[in-house]
Amino acid sequence: MHLFPSTKIFVSFGSFEIAWYAVLILTGALCAYLLCQRTMKKWGYAPEVLDDYVVPMLFIGILGARAWYVIFEWQYYSQHMNEIVAIWNGGLAIHGGLIAGFIFSLFFFKRRKISFLRMFDLIMPTVLLAQAFGRWGNFMNQEAYGGIVPESFFAHYPAFIKNQMFIDGAYRMPTFLFESVCNLLGFLFITFIFRKYWYKRRGDCGFMYMVWYGITRFVIEGMRTDSLMVLGLRTAQLVSLALMVVG
Repeated sequence: MHLFPSTKIFVSFGSFEIAWYAVLILTGALCAYLLCQRTMKKWGYAPEVLDDYVVPMLFIGILGARAWYVIFEWQYYSQHMNEIVAIWNGGLAIHGGLIAGFIFSLFFFKRRKISFLRMFDLIMPTVLLAQAFGRWGNFMNQEAYGGIVPESFFAHYPAFIKNQMFIDGAYRMPTFLFESVCNLLGFLFITFIFRKYWYKRRGDCGFMYMVWYGITRFVIEGMRTDSLMVLGLRTAQLVSLALMVVG
């Protein structure tokens, strides 16, 4: 066993490797699960409800996120078909995961005769927390970064962030960090402030997630240099606009 053999790998057992990307995504998902499970018990739901939901939800979400990324990078993957399944190298687009997860959740909770909007309020703020963890997976993979910045930009940053943001011979803006912090703030705001002072009807917290993340992603996506594109426009910004309008 070899711990931290590279910046991308958490642990290796011979030829078998576990990537930081996977560890951080699963850590975020576990935190979200534990928070939701705690509330579900307070509401009187059996623990099995969330247990039955979270594993297929995680799988479908990752599948949707990967499919979205591959579709908009098809020019590359059509020539490298063997890399389509290599999610450990990065390449998950959260909007694809959100769409796939939304559809699955509608069917799952309808089948269980549980209010979808109530679960929407419960789950979506914790998704922001999970996303905050996930962005550090992007950091370990050296992706989700912005334009070139001078070395002095990192004068007040920890050295490990500065060093990891040296990509292709230049220092890059750590947009992954900006989004991670905004996602964490969004989770705290919706959970402890919005829910207390402005929550009026079922669905409000879930829709507030859409507004918060839509604005966050729209602004930060404009700083990135590795965006997925469609017809010359940033895909994530288009979807973020839709999230804001619906929210």
